[in-house]
Amino acid sequence: MKYALLFCSPVGGEERSPAEHAGDPRFAAYFAQAGRVTGGARLRPPADATTVRVRGDEVLLSDGPFAETKEYIAGIDFIDVADLDEAIALAARHPAASDGGSVEVRPVWE
Repeated sequence: MKYALLFCSPVGGEERSPAEHAGDPRFAAYFAQAGRVTGGARLRPPADATTVRVRGDEVLLSDGPFAETKEYIAGIDFIDVADLDEAIALAARHPAASDGGSVEVRPVWE
């Protein structure tokens, strides 16, 4: 089964680049999970976001995220595992889950 892991970081936490993550042995161990991580991306911080809404014929833009939150989605990984239990076990090993953030496990439509 395919799942998306949405990993979240606390607002105001340390913002690290993909290169810094690559040098972290916890991330190296996570990504070495026998090919179960099939893709993903690190996202820029919420301050770099633009929110788009359409109301009638008008396109409305606002800087930053739509909602004020205590956590923000810092990135996404795609995994291919046997079942939800395996997806949860893999999410629990993601460094974001133990760095004050969280990991949301969501099935992917196929």
